[in-house]
Amino acid sequence: MVDVRQEIKRAAERITESPDRQAAAGAVLALLACGETLVRGGSIDTDLSFALSLAISTTTPAGLLRTRFATAATVGLTAAGVVSLVSFHLLTVGGLVAQLLVLHRLAVRGSRRLAVALVLPYVAAALVGPQINEIRVYGVVTAVLAAAAVAHGTGRRARAEEVARDATERAMADTHHEHVARGERARIARELHDVVAHHISMISVQAETARLTTPGMPEVGAKRLADIGVTARAALTEMRRLLGVLREDAGTPPVTRRPQPGLTQLNELLDEARGATGAATRLIVSGPVAPLDPGIELTSYRIVQEALTNVRRHAPGAAVDVELRYHREVLEVRIRDNGPGPPPGTGGDRSPGHGLLGMRERVAAVGGELRVGPAPGGGFLVVARLPLTAAEAVR
Repeated sequence: MVDVRQEIKRAAERITESPDRQAAAGAVLALLACGETLVRGGSIDTDLSFALSLAISTTTPAGLLRTRFATAATVGLTAAGVVSLVSFHLLTVGGLVAQLLVLHRLAVRGSRRLAVALVLPYVAAALVGPQINEIRVYGVVTAVLAAAAVAHGTGRRARAEEVARDATERAMADTHHEHVARGERARIARELHDVVAHHISMISVQAETARLTTPGMPEVGAKRLADIGVTARAALTEMRRLLGVLREDAGTPPVTRRPQPGLTQLNELLDEARGATGAATRLIVSGPVAPLDPGIELTSYRIVQEALTNVRRHAPGAAVDVELRYHREVLEVRIRDNGPGPPPGTGGDRSPGHGLLGMRERVAAVGGELRVGPAPGGGFLVVARLPLTAAEAVR
């Protein structure tokens, strides 16, 4: 039984696949209906020519299903079928098949309410039509089959809509996941640059400091320390290249991360920088200290870390002031050194690397503002204004 239904379904799909096939199907159904009318000629209660006209009018509109007149053809075919059944006690098998095809098509592609409404005349013919057994039987059979065709078409349409909706949701989910992955890759790249570049630059600075400040160092030892500095700088260059790939790579696997630092570790960071360069590094806090969201704290810490790294790389030995200014709704982080400042013609940026770009991305991610450039009176100044809470960042 299942195989028969599948074959009928495939046959119906083939019939309704193209306009040419539908026109041919309508013509075939019309020929079958006319043949049946001729065979039943003695039992028909009307003129034979008129009966043939009814047979044609109840079948040929099925050939218009793939045109813009599909709805009008369905209504016209149904009206012709009801008139033929009720007034002339005639409904051919071809007319019945055509009726089922057009109702099924209307339920799948057109108005489902109209499809249900077009079943009702056959129900009325079966229940309140003329007191003729033949009409009652034809009306019941036609009403049941028409209802089944509409139900099947409605179910098929619902399944198709569900499939389309699922495909849309999957596409939206994939797009969202890709967007999240890109953001995560950019965040990972920033973290790698902030952490690794900081420590590698410290290795380079400490090697140079040890070579220049250690009295009586053998020439071999000085050469090795110089080689360490060269290797560290080469590692920084290679790391920047790798980070450029990481920012665009779509297949980066997830990484395991430790708890992120905050402003409570800022003194340790400054002590580390002070010990590595020997230069004066001060922390200045002004305003009523307020609790911060972890994301704001991490952003503040990373900005200070990157700024200190840039000072060691571009202005070694320069004194640095790190200021945290707490305002009512904004935390202002200022890092200023007394070095030579950016070279002329660089637009205020000391280097084209990912350091300042990472700062801007971090500040933008929390809804803040960043300004970098030459400081008044000399040196370099980094100013970041960050909202105190994530809610303010959203606003």
